[in-house]
Amino acid sequence: MNAQDCLQLLRDVKDVAFATVDKNGRPQVRMIDVMLVEAGKLYFCTARGKDFYRQLIRDGHVAITGMNRDFQMVRLTGEARRLPAQREWIDRIFEANPVMNGVYPGESRYILEPFCIEGGQLEFFDLGKEPIGRAYFSLAGEAVEEKGFRITDACIGCGKCSLLCPQQCIQSGTPYAIRQEHCLHCGLCAENCPVQAIVRRGE
Repeated sequence: MNAQDCLQLLRDVKDVAFATVDKNGRPQVRMIDVMLVEAGKLYFCTARGKDFYRQLIRDGHVAITGMNRDFQMVRLTGEARRLPAQREWIDRIFEANPVMNGVYPGESRYILEPFCIEGGQLEFFDLGKEPIGRAYFSLAGEAVEEKGFRITDACIGCGKCSLLCPQQCIQSGTPYAIRQEHCLHCGLCAENCPVQAIVRRGE
C-alpha cells in the first residue's frame, strides 16, 4: 500500500464523502464522485451554483473519506484548487466517466468546474483483517503527521496497557512499545496507565 494505492481505492469506490465548512464554520458533507486519479493527484468537479463550489473557492480545504466492500477505508485531507483550461478538463472527466452525460447532457456540462488535490495527508485503515491495519502517507512530499499514542521512558513495565489493548498491539520492553500499524487509537492504554507514561504522538 502506498499513496497512489490509497487514491486509487477512492477512485474505485468513486462515490465518497467530501467535507468542508460553510461561511459560519459549520461542517458540511456530501457525496462526490472521484473522477480521475493520476500521478498522485485526485480530480473531481462540481457546479458553480452549488454551496460546495462556493466553500471550495472561499477556503479550499477538504476532507475525503471512502470505504470499499472489504472494509478498507482511506481518508484524505488536503486543499483543492480549481484548474485552468476548464473545458478541456471537463471533457476529459466526461470521457473517463460517460455516465455524466446523462446528468449534464450537451453543453450543460460546462457549468461544472474541475478541481485537483495534489498535496495532503492520507490515512489507510483496514478493518477487514485481524489485527486491524493502519498506515499513513502524504502527497507531494509533505511530512507525514504522527497520530495515535506512544509510550515514553516513564513506563514502569507493569504491562497493564498490553493486557487491556483490544488489538493486542503493545509489546513488552523497556519501555513497552505500541505497534503503530495495528493501533486503533482508542486511548484505552493511555487512560489506564498508572504513571501517565502514554502520550499522544506529535505532542
